[in-house]
Amino acid sequence: MLWRRRWKKRFIRDEQLHHRGTEPTENNNILFFLCELFASVVNQTSERCLWTTNTRPFSPDASSLPERVDVAIVGGGYTGLAAARALARHGADVVLLERHTIGWGASGRNAGFVLPGYQADVEALARRYGLATARLLFQTSLQAVEHLENLIAAEGINCDYARCGALTLAAKPSHLRQLEQSHRFLRDQLSYDTALLRPCELTGEIGSSRYLGALLDRGGGALHPGRYCLGLAAAAEGAGARLLEGVEVGGILRQAGRFELATARGALSAAEVLVATNGYTGPAFGRLRRGVVPIGSYLIATAPLGASLGERLLPRDRVASDTRHLLSYFRLSPDRRMVFGGRASFTPTSTRRSAEILTRAMCRVFPELAGVPVEFAWAGKVAFTMDHLPHAGRLDGIHYALGYCGHGVALSTWLGERMGDALAGRAPVPDLGGPLAAIPLYRGTPWFLPLVGAYYRARDWLE
Repeated sequence: MLWRRRWKKRFIRDEQLHHRGTEPTENNNILFFLCELFASVVNQTSERCLWTTNTRPFSPDASSLPERVDVAIVGGGYTGLAAARALARHGADVVLLERHTIGWGASGRNAGFVLPGYQADVEALARRYGLATARLLFQTSLQAVEHLENLIAAEGINCDYARCGALTLAAKPSHLRQLEQSHRFLRDQLSYDTALLRPCELTGEIGSSRYLGALLDRGGGALHPGRYCLGLAAAAEGAGARLLEGVEVGGILRQAGRFELATARGALSAAEVLVATNGYTGPAFGRLRRGVVPIGSYLIATAPLGASLGERLLPRDRVASDTRHLLSYFRLSPDRRMVFGGRASFTPTSTRRSAEILTRAMCRVFPELAGVPVEFAWAGKVAFTMDHLPHAGRLDGIHYALGYCGHGVALSTWLGERMGDALAGRAPVPDLGGPLAAIPLYRGTPWFLPLVGAYYRARDWLE
């Protein structure tokens, strides 16, 4: 009976479209049915992440928790691993504590986009902080991408990295005008070259008629996030850092100029502490927790498409995202699957529900995928700050680096290494967005996210 209820909902929606002057077609109905059918297949399975399924697991340090160290790092993602590597290379006695497994959070669950810039548009940053600061921030993001490439090469990390270019796809006519303005600003004010693609030029970039143009940033890239995380962990361990899994920090107390970390495996004394938990910042770090909002980012991956279909959909292997407030983003994986993600929900939701939403969205962009099974569905948490910039600094004596707002692959690696240098006394703490500000009326439970989701859905519809 489930299919009847779905067809009834579809009929009601089509009637509403008809009264607004948009006539549904029989092809759209067939497409919707196929999307629903394949979504129902994947949604009967439990969560499976593509990147961890085809990556060998990390072999953690089997040693016991030490009693004293120079630096304790909390969080086993890109930031923590890069900081641990840098500190160990400087000769510090450093231990990294991960509550689950290395790369368990967003570092092992993202789409693998390597992007210059930030979630906040660089032109908006210029209006907010001035052109000089915006230029410095943008140059920092370019340095982060270059640093990532150098690290991958220096450590020999096999993570399928390629500077393939990134497309920002205009979903509405007004969005194309905004992309044209961004193109001019980047060229004229920051001396950064992008390409503005008109509708007729999109056919060589994407096998979809849904978009009205695009901004091409040739500095964007892609990698396999699971393999990159594993390679970064191996590099940190090879430099002398101790990486411990299954160690949750329940609290931190400052005593006699040192920090006492309480864990289920015992107490740890550290001269310095770096919190690198991003979207998974827990109650033990209450003041930091009030500065970052964890937002779910949901993804699916199809069965392998084969060379022919993959080349028709994304012939140049770009990574792509659209301009809607509730954006979709997608790419081809190294084994030629379509990886498709988005903000499927602003409240906790099941893998079944998120996969259903994303499958429908994917088929709207790529109708050819309506008959292709979805084999993977998973989610991770990204951390948003009030100003949509990452932050690093020191709060109550504890160092932190977090808040990448979905742009963390390169920035978190770069910022993690810079924090390692700072903790080793070799460099100052980087200043990207100033001190982390607490979000008003927020204590760690994002009660307002349904309202935010409704607001952005309304804006997408109205625009």
